[in-house]
Amino acid sequence: MASDLDFSPPEVPEPTFLENLLRYGLFLGAMFQLICVLAIILPVPKSHEVEAEPSEPRSVEVTRKPKAVALSASKRPKKEAKKKR
Repeated sequence: MASDLDFSPPEVPEPTFLENLLRYGLFLGAMFQLICVLAIILPVPKSHEVEAEPSEPRSVEVTRKPKAVALSASKRPKKEAKKKR
């Protein structure tokens, strides 16, 4: 009866390329999420150069385009086509 028991390890198939890709992709996503959470929890102190020159205009405000021109151009009435009978 003791000879009937099989204590060999179970046969596990080798993971395919897609399974490996999924596994490493999930690890990479988890690492990215941990880095993002740590960036929120542990703030990075700002450098003194940015605080020393507040009179200089920001480049984001300079490069903005007026939105009124874009909105008026996109709200033109559409031409209605006549039905041919």
